[in-house]
Amino acid sequence: MDFEKGYIYHIYNQGNNRQRIFFKRDNYLFFLKKIKTFVMPYADIFAWCLMPNHFHLMVLVRELELGGSIQGLNPSQKTVGHITDGVARSHTVSSKGRTINDSIGIMLRSYTQAINKQNHTTGKLIREKTKAECVNCYSGITPSFIAKNIVSKYNDKNPEQQYPQICFDYIHQNPVKAGFVKNAVDWEFSSAKDYSGLRNGKLINREVAAKYVAV
Repeated sequence: MDFEKGYIYHIYNQGNNRQRIFFKRDNYLFFLKKIKTFVMPYADIFAWCLMPNHFHLMVLVRELELGGSIQGLNPSQKTVGHITDGVARSHTVSSKGRTINDSIGIMLRSYTQAINKQNHTTGKLIREKTKAECVNCYSGITPSFIAKNIVSKYNDKNPEQQYPQICFDYIHQNPVKAGFVKNAVDWEFSSAKDYSGLRNGKLINREVAAKYVAV
């Protein structure tokens, strides 16, 4: 993944061979805790959605690398998670200071370890290459969600202004398009519920998001 400070990115990945990555409600909640630990120190989160076999994040990157502590963790440590009787637990092991790429990688590997332990399985849970597409860059924009979005319209003369809104809407509409719910706000594992006022989620930064998209 190639990130630049100050730009908005659509980060997404799916289960290896499109397999499920979330098997029960506790798994979704456990993954959200990992997003808070491993992504929030580097970026403002505008939107998120967890689906049974994939996830989406829309973030504004603030930092590419952190040399200080991350939410109480020494920079020479990383968190390894596991689930015991449905309860998320973690411990720290030695590591070097990390970049945002490193942090996302640790997040996905530790989540995989936890799920493999929970399900008594081994091997890859999530595809190796996580995608990160810039949605407001002046060049090199390759938003895969454009072709799939049949609702939003965009002005291709100003993609750096239009794509963030399309990405924002696309992420929240995922559960609707998949047929899981009739309205985006009915899907528990999405920030749509937070923007609707039905829940006061702590992952998203509403104030910063409002500068780029209609929330």
